[in-house]
Amino acid sequence: MSELTKSIPSNFVARRSIAQKNRLHIAGLVPLALSLTFAFNSPAPSLAIPSLSSPFASPSPSPSLPTTPFSQSKDLPLGLQDDGKIRPCPSVNPGCISSNPKSSSFAFPWSIPESSSGDPLLKLKEAILQTQKNPTFVVIEDTPYGQYLQAEVDGGFGRDVLEFLVRGDVVAYRCMAAKVTYVYPFTTALGDSKGQEERLKKIADQLGWYAPSFDSMD
Repeated sequence: MSELTKSIPSNFVARRSIAQKNRLHIAGLVPLALSLTFAFNSPAPSLAIPSLSSPFASPSPSPSLPTTPFSQSKDLPLGLQDDGKIRPCPSVNPGCISSNPKSSSFAFPWSIPESSSGDPLLKLKEAILQTQKNPTFVVIEDTPYGQYLQAEVDGGFGRDVLEFLVRGDVVAYRCMAAKVTYVYPFTTALGDSKGQEERLKKIADQLGWYAPSFDSMD
C-alpha cells in the first residue's frame, strides 16, 4: 500500500464506495422511471363498444320487407312517362294492354283517317261514353306531347283505367285493371288482356279509326 493510500481515512473510502453504488443504482432506475412516465401520460385507448343503455348508440337497421308481385301491384303509376310516352303494361298486371313497344302486352297504335273531322279528343270522349259502363273522366288536357285523356270505367274485377295520347293522326293508349286481384294462396294474378282488347275494339269501331292488329297483317 502506498503512502498516499495510507494517508486517506478508512471511513472516507467507505463513503465513496457507497456513493458509487448509489449512482449506479439510480442510473439503472432512470430508464424504468421514463417508461413508467410515458405509460401514465399516454392516453388510454378508447373502446368502440357502445353501451346498450346509451341513447346515442347506433340502432340496428330494420330488415327490409321482401318485394312481391302483390306489393308491387299496390302502386301502379298512371299518366305519361317523363319522355311524354304512354306507359307500358306492368308485368304484375295481366289485365292490361298498351301501345308502348316495351309493354308485356303490346297492341299497335291507332291511326286517324284523313276523312275524320272535328276534335279527335272530343270524339274519343264521346265514343267512351257510348261504349263503356259508368265512365268517369279524370284528366283531359293538352300537353307538349299531344292531347291526353284518362278515364275510369267498370271492368271485370272492379274499375279499369283508360289512357289515350292523341298526337297528329296517331293515337297511343293503355288500358288496364286499376286493381290486381289475387286468390290466396296463389301468387299469379287473375285476368288477362282479352277484355281490354275487346274494349278497345268497340271504341275504335265507334270512331271509325284504323286499329291494326297482328291478324290484319296475315
